[in-house]
Amino acid sequence: MSAILDTATETPGDTHIETRNGRFRVAISGPASAPVLVLSNSLGTTLEMWDAQVPGLARDFRVVRYDTRGHGGSVVTQGPYTFDQLGDDVVALLDALDVPRASFCGVSMGGHTGLWLGLHAAARFNAIAVCNSAARIGTTEGWTTRATQVRAHGKAAMAALAASSPSRWFTEDFIAREPARVALAQAGVAALAPEGYASCCDALASSDLRDKIAAIEVPTLLIAGEFDPVTTVADAQAMQRAIAGSTVVSVPASHLSNIEAPVQFEAALSEFLAKSLA
Repeated sequence: MSAILDTATETPGDTHIETRNGRFRVAISGPASAPVLVLSNSLGTTLEMWDAQVPGLARDFRVVRYDTRGHGGSVVTQGPYTFDQLGDDVVALLDALDVPRASFCGVSMGGHTGLWLGLHAAARFNAIAVCNSAARIGTTEGWTTRATQVRAHGKAAMAALAASSPSRWFTEDFIAREPARVALAQAGVAALAPEGYASCCDALASSDLRDKIAAIEVPTLLIAGEFDPVTTVADAQAMQRAIAGSTVVSVPASHLSNIEAPVQFEAALSEFLAKSLA
């Protein structure tokens, strides 16, 4: 086990881990002897999106959060990116931390990464939670157009995306009730590197796993937001029909369900992980 996982029970703040794929910003919490749980952020967010879940999950897990390539403090390489790359980044991180097996939970883009891992790195995972995601997210044209606009207009395009993100991420009730939390999420989008964001859009443009996910044998949980306009409950149900033994749980939220419905989200995830590791 690497030194990074053998340090104190709680690792405050964040650090950077050098991997064979580059340098990634990581935050690690929980007992060093506990099973490892990797948390993967959505497009346009950073590892801070998991802040509400860490105290509860870190009681039973060594929680490893990371910024996806192109986001936050992680490596920003020239795109386009692919999910072969984004998925292998997770495996490279586990290798760097000397973790042979872990559980995984990702939201949206992170959830799609989970599907890739279930297909291509199943031996490394005890369980996978795919949240507010789909085997095919959006359209090639939509993602390509967004990537082109971001590359053309840089920080101005990121500011425009920040301004429009609340309606895609949260319900109107949550936006009205939690303006500070919404503003924090918007600030996170505006601060991202345009090339990193655009390159992740490229990855989403090119990835369609609908004809492949039936091969997933890793225990899989599918969490959907009841009011999610981006990746719907129907998307989760379609994945459930394809992945043998998978389970769908819906929570009262829009697209970033772990932020909008943290209690329900954590309850569903914790129950699933407990059963998977029993």
